[in-house]
Amino acid sequence: MSRADHPKIVLLAPDYSSRVISAPRAPREAEARVGPIGALLFRLVFLAICVPGPFLLAAAAVTLAPPRSSAEFWGLLAGGILATIIGVGFGVLGLRLVNRSRRDARRLSSGGVAATAEILAVTNQPGGEEPALELHLRISGPGFATFEAETIRPVDPALVPGAALAAVVHPVDRLFTIV
Repeated sequence: MSRADHPKIVLLAPDYSSRVISAPRAPREAEARVGPIGALLFRLVFLAICVPGPFLLAAAAVTLAPPRSSAEFWGLLAGGILATIIGVGFGVLGLRLVNRSRRDARRLSSGGVAATAEILAVTNQPGGEEPALELHLRISGPGFATFEAETIRPVDPALVPGAALAAVVHPVDRLFTIV
């Protein structure tokens, strides 16, 4: 038997380039839902928060009447810079919160599955103006592994250990909301 007659054995290594192996993310409750009108109103408020700082800066740079003293000019300039930094910081933070809320709502409506959240434990949430309950939940449903999460809800006598609540879960990253 010649060498050409022997069958060739080829070993193939598995291809892991197309899948990323990582630890599952911690479950996260979706941000409170903000509708389109609420999002518009929030964006207008955040814009209004950002405007005073640059307005003060412009007033310091270009005033109709020259300032009475250099202290007045520097005070206006410092106030404008401080108001700009604080206003833009709050404006950007607010816009990010609104955008995250809208993104969470879109993800749950497009890829969320119906699930059941069983209340495992209930504790009083101290502080704040409104009394609240912290719920420790076990969330299960089709298409994802059962996981545990926590949420805070207003006081309700129906929220007791063993009660079942309706939930919606995005199976890939365990984003959830209690319906």
